[in-house]
Formats: sequence, structure tokens, C-alpha cells
Amino acid sequence: MQIEQTEVIITTPDGQMPAFLCTPAERVRKPAVILLMEAFGLTPHIRDVATRIANEGYIVLAPDLYYRELPNNKFGYDEVEQARAMMFRLDFGKSVEEDIGAAVAYVKSRPDVYPDKIGVTGFCLGGSLTFLSACKLSAEIAAAAPFYGVVLDEWIDAMTNITVPMYLFFGDADPFIPLESVRQIESRFKEQGIEYMLKIYSNADHGFFCHERSSYNRLAAEDSWHELTRFFHKHLLLSV
Repeated sequence: MQIEQTEVIITTPDGQMPAFLCTPAERVRKPAVILLMEAFGLTPHIRDVATRIANEGYIVLAPDLYYRELPNNKFGYDEVEQARAMMFRLDFGKSVEEDIGAAVAYVKSRPDVYPDKIGVTGFCLGGSLTFLSACKLSAEIAAAAPFYGVVLDEWIDAMTNITVPMYLFFGDADPFIPLESVRQIESRFKEQGIEYMLKIYSNADHGFFCHERSSYNRLAAEDSWHELTRFFHKHLLLSV
């Protein structure tokens, strides 16, 4: 499938947020996916993932959530401390919610998007923010699939607001997300009666999806990609 790649600007309450947009060349209406970046920023890897998702039949938007710190806001995978420092400068409350809300509003306003068929996914930081999106923006989206995202305690409390199906991916060797935390999240899903799937990959570390990282796990990456695309196909594509 031919994919057109463009840079767009999204207006937020805090300023102008650049974003990477992938659109299939065929001019027919499609569902959309918001792809939320890793702690390392809107890297070439995230752009590549956006293109891969677009090839599955979606319009994909990857916003630059570090736009307040342009231009030096992207890091190599060997620059972990610099990336973590920038990540922790994010306001995980109102500001980032408004940024993601603005990204969702942008794709919903496009004439080539089904506004009731918006999915959200992301990795690492983006996985955390995908979970946050399900808690705060369920009324605006149709499905959410976070990859190895740390879930803050206040977001667990906010799970009562989740009304969209979710698919969560974790690795059992992830030093940032103990299996005890995963089980706590899963028990809350069951208590709340939320539609969810959750998969834990054996011998998979944090960042297992990214082939540019030393923690890459090919089997986990390939299987989770298959599961992700099947999940979005069910909840975004089949019902349009």
C-alpha cells in the first residue's frame, strides 16, 4: 500500500505541537490510530511503526509530546538518562491530557476519518499515556492497546472511567513493571467488568518491541504485532 507521510501542526492550549501523519494513498474514509511515542521522543523507529500501522489500513498520527522542548527533544537508545530526564519533566496531569485530546480531536475532524473509530497505542512512555487515554478519553476513542507502560496509582483509581476495550502487552523480565503490578491492574479490570486482554511475554524486557534496542525480543515483537493488528481490525476496521 502506498503511504503518504507528512508533518502537521496541532494547536494545543500550550502552543503548536508538531505531529507525524501517515495516510494511505487511496482516498476513502478510514479509521485512525493515535501512536504515542517512547521516552526517547518522536524517533525514526516510531515513525516506522506509524507507517506499518498505516499499511494495515489506518490513518496514523504520532504527536511530538516533547514539543515544549524543541528542537533538541529526541534521543538515541543509548541516551537513557537524558530521555528519562525529559520524560519526567512532562506534566502527566492536565497538560498531557490536553495534548492527547488535541491529537484525537485533530484526527476526528478530518473528512477522511471515521470519527467514532479512533484507536490509541504506544510504547514505554506512550504505553503509559495510552492507559491514561483510556481512563480520561474513553468517550472520544474506540480502543486502546498499551505496550509495557508504567501505570500510576491515580490512573488505577481512574479505571472506573474506562469504557473501551483494551489489550495490554508486558514482558515478564521488565525491571520497571513488576508482575505484581500487572496482576494488580488485571484484578481491577476484572472488578470493573472492563473488556480487556492482557499478554505477558516470557523472557521479554522493557522495550521488547523495538529492534533498535538491546532489549529487543523478536518472538515477542512479532507476536504482539500480530495481536495488535488483529485487535484493531476487530474494534476499528470490521465495524466500519
